[in-house]
Amino acid sequence: MSKVKLTTNQYGKAENRLMRVYRDSDRHEIRDLNVTSQLWGDFETAHTEGNNEHVVPTDTQKNTIFAKAKEVGVTSPEQFLLTLADHYTSNFDWVTGGRWAAEEFGWDRINDHAHSFYRSAPEVRTAVLTRDGDKDVLISGFKDLTVLKTTESGFVGYPKDKYTTLPETEDRILATDIATRWLYNTTDLDFEGVYRKVKEIILDSFTDHYSHALQHTLYQMGEKVIDQVDEIDEIRFSCPNKHHFLYDIERFGLENPNEVFIVADRPYGLIEATFTRDGVEESKEAWASVAGFC
Repeated sequence: MSKVKLTTNQYGKAENRLMRVYRDSDRHEIRDLNVTSQLWGDFETAHTEGNNEHVVPTDTQKNTIFAKAKEVGVTSPEQFLLTLADHYTSNFDWVTGGRWAAEEFGWDRINDHAHSFYRSAPEVRTAVLTRDGDKDVLISGFKDLTVLKTTESGFVGYPKDKYTTLPETEDRILATDIATRWLYNTTDLDFEGVYRKVKEIILDSFTDHYSHALQHTLYQMGEKVIDQVDEIDEIRFSCPNKHHFLYDIERFGLENPNEVFIVADRPYGLIEATFTRDGVEESKEAWASVAGFC
């Protein structure tokens, strides 16, 4: 008798690069996605016996993604993932759920042209849907949104020991690449509108206060999102501190009143935090499939 048993498993087709063009008029619209599909269910005999009767081919999953882009369309990454989940759990009795993920890349029109575009969005939009039976967990967000302010930031009052060389400052550059994910408490909402609202809140929060540390700024962002967006119960951030150090040009007889900096890309501080609505427990299980966040 085997001493091994199959526990967690999933499989599917990863990183399907999808471009959906809408040609309903002379003024075209596009959605540019990178989609991954992974199924959960009764696949034990595929592992233990080599029996593939329940194994929906990954090539079929790829084809389904492109077919659904035509049949149903793409109004948001979240809507498209829900479409895929509904398809698999409705059509294959042994598929009990899965994990579907998408990245979206933004484009704008060139000079308001009807069918010519340029890659414009500074961030990559993200969405991850997990379905387990009748329970959906939907997490949206974005990554790689680089922000910087040239003043209204400082770092003082920290502990110092014999290894501390960093000088205190009350006026410094604060820069980071914002990666954030938020957990919805419903899937019945205007995904496009909420995404725009969350991004606007985060950018406004970066500018509207004196930052005593990147941790302080992340709290401002998270607090405002939870306060202003009822559909979100939890938001997480993972943000590097993109260091800009004042460069010593005094040795050349030149003054440097916070004008010339050397940009150090590594090593860097990495600041991560989770903010949860009061009265709601942190949903660690919901985040199991989302890497890179504390």
